[in-house]
Amino acid sequence: MRVGFVGLGLMGLPMALNLARAGTPLVVWNRTAGRAEPLRALGAHVAADPAEVFGTAEVVVLMLADASAVDAVLQRGTPGFAALVAGRTVVLMGTTSPQYSRGLADDLAAAGARYVEAPVSGSRVPAEAGELVAMLAGVPESVARIRPLLGPMCRQTVVCGPVPSGLLMKLAVNIFLITTVTGLAEAHHFARAQGLDLRTFREVVDGGQMASPISRVKTAKLLADDLTAQAAAADVLTNNALIADAARAAGIATPVLDACHALFAETVALGHGGGDMVAVVRALEDRTANGTADRA
Repeated sequence: MRVGFVGLGLMGLPMALNLARAGTPLVVWNRTAGRAEPLRALGAHVAADPAEVFGTAEVVVLMLADASAVDAVLQRGTPGFAALVAGRTVVLMGTTSPQYSRGLADDLAAAGARYVEAPVSGSRVPAEAGELVAMLAGVPESVARIRPLLGPMCRQTVVCGPVPSGLLMKLAVNIFLITTVTGLAEAHHFARAQGLDLRTFREVVDGGQMASPISRVKTAKLLADDLTAQAAAADVLTNNALIADAARAAGIATPVLDACHALFAETVALGHGGGDMVAVVRALEDRTANGTADRA
């Protein structure tokens, strides 16, 4: 089947490239048209607008920044929505709130479309390598139909249950990611402030039982002071807010995540929102330099 792919950003472009290299017939669209040129070179059809994608493809993957971008592409809330999506399967691979996803699932079903949640765990490097982990949710028949299509993009696909189980799982995993990388940045900052050799710090972390693919990548970035985005700090702040909202709605305490939220908000305010999530170290440096190390 021909697959549509909408959203060719930091994650979306390498994901779509892996589909194209695997021979998947693709029709793609991105708001910034130039992002689609590497896919055109691989034989993908570059659509003029989202309507052309839906008019051509049976399955449309959305890898967009947020819920408002999804609604805009789908023409949700307008008379054109039902005509656009009817008979199609919409696969949401970006991250939105679970509440939003539940409402979208209802609207798509009412319009005669199918819907699968498939948010992914991983950043730009795993996306480039086709080693993402997708968390699938939806009607079992729709999930089973979509699952094989994700193979070129994902090392693993895990079925989580009905909507919005996939997004709830993604938020749970993101708590671990955000708090882990923030803790690593704080450890690096402590080591540097204490005058320790940072290459030795990296050697110890990489060789110990806490080492992981993410710690190795992020420790290397911290050592090199490389803030080139793999997962941007501003996006982490947005995800942090989604988790916090879901937690508050369910009465769940998230004190460690709340501390990270404050640090990422400071990171963005300092002008590092476009940098990698390890840029949270800048907020730690700022607190130290300004004598606010004991800030709650």
